[in-house]
Amino acid sequence: MIIRDQGEHFIFISQVDHALLSGEMLEQLAPVYFEHTPYKDAVIYAAYQHDSGWEAFDRQPFWNDQANQPYSFMDFPVIPKTVLYTHGINMVQEQNNYAALLCSEHYKQFLTEVTAEEAKTFVQQEAARQEWLISMMKDFDKEQFAADYALLQFSDTLSLFVCLNEAGAADEDLHPFFRKGLAVSNNASALPSAFSISWADTETVTMDPFPFSSAFAIVLKYKRIPKTNIQQQGLIDAYEQASVLSKTIWIKPAT
Repeated sequence: MIIRDQGEHFIFISQVDHALLSGEMLEQLAPVYFEHTPYKDAVIYAAYQHDSGWEAFDRQPFWNDQANQPYSFMDFPVIPKTVLYTHGINMVQEQNNYAALLCSEHYKQFLTEVTAEEAKTFVQQEAARQEWLISMMKDFDKEQFAADYALLQFSDTLSLFVCLNEAGAADEDLHPFFRKGLAVSNNASALPSAFSISWADTETVTMDPFPFSSAFAIVLKYKRIPKTNIQQQGLIDAYEQASVLSKTIWIKPAT
C-alpha cells in the first residue's frame, strides 16, 4: 500500500494500481528505448505485474501501531514482505519466465542489505530461481537484461512520483525521493540517467528530457479516508467501505 497523510485524511493507493500505471507508462515509451531487446512485451508485462503479490494484502490494510498510521510498502514488516514478494514472482512466472526474472531481480535488490534471516533466505532463493530461469533461455544476454531491468525501475519510479506526491506539489514539497529529480539508478539502458520532473499544476506532470512518444494521460485510482472513520470503524472496515476515486493526470514534456 502507498499511504499519504493529508492531516484529516489518509490517501490509500494499492500496489496493484501503482503497478498498472507503471505498465501504462512503459507502453508510451518511445520505441528507441526498446531497440536493444526482443523482450519488449515481457518487460511491459513485468511492469504491469511487478506488485501482484501485494493484491490480497492491500485489500485489508495493516495498522502500524508505532507510527499510528497504516503500514505502507516502505515500512511493512520484512517477514510477511518476503512471503508476498515470493507469491508475486511465482504468479508472474506462471505466465512469463523473462518477466519473472525481472521481478525477481527487482525484489532481490530491495532485500540484499537486510540482515534478517528471512531476508537472506529470500535473496538466496531468488538467486537460485534466477539461475534456473537463465538456464532455460538459449539467448540470455546479461547486458540486455540490465537494460531491460533499467526500464522496469524507471517505470516503477515514475509511477511512485505520481503516487507519493500530492498533485500540484511545489518542488520543495516533493517526497524526499524526488527532491533532486528522477534518477535512473541502473544506467544500463539508453534512457537518460536523470530527469527533471515537476508538477506543472494539479493535473499535469512535466519531464525534461521527455522519453515518451507524445504526451499522454493516466488515471490514478485511490481511496481518501477520514481518520475519524478509521477510529470509529477500524481500519479494515473503513477501507472496505470507502469508495474508489480516480484522477486523470497528464505526463507532458517541460516547456
